[in-house]
Amino acid sequence: MSSTTSSSPLTGTYTIDPTHSRIGFIARHAMVTKVRGSFNEFTGSAHVDAENPSASNTQITIQATSIDTRNADRDAHLRSNDFFDMDNHPEITFSSTAVEATDDGYRITGDLTIKGATNPVTVDFEYTGTRSTPTATPGSGSRAPPPSTARTGASATTPHSRPVVCSSARRSSSSSTSPRSAPATPPDPGSLSRRW
Repeated sequence: MSSTTSSSPLTGTYTIDPTHSRIGFIARHAMVTKVRGSFNEFTGSAHVDAENPSASNTQITIQATSIDTRNADRDAHLRSNDFFDMDNHPEITFSSTAVEATDDGYRITGDLTIKGATNPVTVDFEYTGTRSTPTATPGSGSRAPPPSTARTGASATTPHSRPVVCSSARRSSSSSTSPRSAPATPPDPGSLSRRW
């Protein structure tokens, strides 16, 4: 796959690879313990301009119903109106509003929308590397050399040092302008009050 040519190998348009990515959160439960969870269904894209980071953008959409804290009763409660009200608000979205370079990656500020309420969130992304890997040609059935895909890795945390995204992305074959976007900071369900 190809991308916009640039002197930086990072510049390009990317799609989050859900099979190599995780969106997770940690929340206090009854102020005694921490509950870890994740969202298992999400999509996202990013356009990275390494030479002009402010021209970069990214977006992510999370299916709120895909929340998984490894406890069915708690997950059902989180899906209810008490937390996410998934019947009326099935998606959690994040769209970048500003991107700036840091010593080890990028700081992305954007609008996080949960349950119809939008709030600004800042996420620090650490660039962990880029590598071209061969990809299979669907339905080819031959052993011909496959086309190459550029994969880029990143790890993201909130300013409170809670990991929220570990991601691998594939560079898109199209170099056209992507929609305004940003990897999302998943919600922190806060203090959970019921016993599970």
